[in-house]
Amino acid sequence: MSVRVVVRTFSELCITVGTVIVLFVVYVLFWTGVKADTAMDDQIEQLRNQWARNSATAEPGGSTATESPGAAPAPAKPAAYEDGRPFAVMYIPRLGLTWNKPVLEGTRTKTLKKGLGHYASTARLGERGNFAVAGHRRTYGDPFKDFPRLRPGDPVVLTDGTSWFTYRIDTKPYRTLPSDTAVIDPVPRKSGYTRAGRYLTLTTCDPEWGHSHRLIVWAHLDETQPVEAGKPEALRR
Repeated sequence: MSVRVVVRTFSELCITVGTVIVLFVVYVLFWTGVKADTAMDDQIEQLRNQWARNSATAEPGGSTATESPGAAPAPAKPAAYEDGRPFAVMYIPRLGLTWNKPVLEGTRTKTLKKGLGHYASTARLGERGNFAVAGHRRTYGDPFKDFPRLRPGDPVVLTDGTSWFTYRIDTKPYRTLPSDTAVIDPVPRKSGYTRAGRYLTLTTCDPEWGHSHRLIVWAHLDETQPVEAGKPEALRR
């Protein structure tokens, strides 16, 4: 085999490898983002349609339940979160005036491709305990790309269709290892909290294009209000 053939073969191999690398980068940087943005929009639309149906059913004349005369209505039991299904929308003004992401139950890979994921072992939204949520830093829509910008005092607002929940961040992003599962404990020891409360934990990967560590912020529930009262102050600025 001549030197010319060897050089030509090697050059063609380099071009092929380079093309594959470029296509992979385009897929990671662009296509996964397009798919994730569409999936997240679909999840939010799905939620809003469900909330609209629930609201119509709750209006006078919309209920088909039969009650005894004078009987007090039984308190509604909160519906269980369904694995892989959306149940809330999160807003973080610090990350952008139009930043909003669906929150789904569970943190499996396929779930986090469609939005943020609730750690199923932690508290429900607004309830006593630690409501913990994970999200990708990069790829699949880059929901937490600007996570390091979060600062104490920043609001994190969520709605489940009936109420608004405004949490206030109490810490700068804290860097730790993935094995540090205590960060989602009911009272995380590194958070500065010393007693039970209504807390929120947000987690994402670090560094930006890696996953050797995690970034964490903790927040406390500052206020709640019914959706009928309009958007909370944090979203009206």
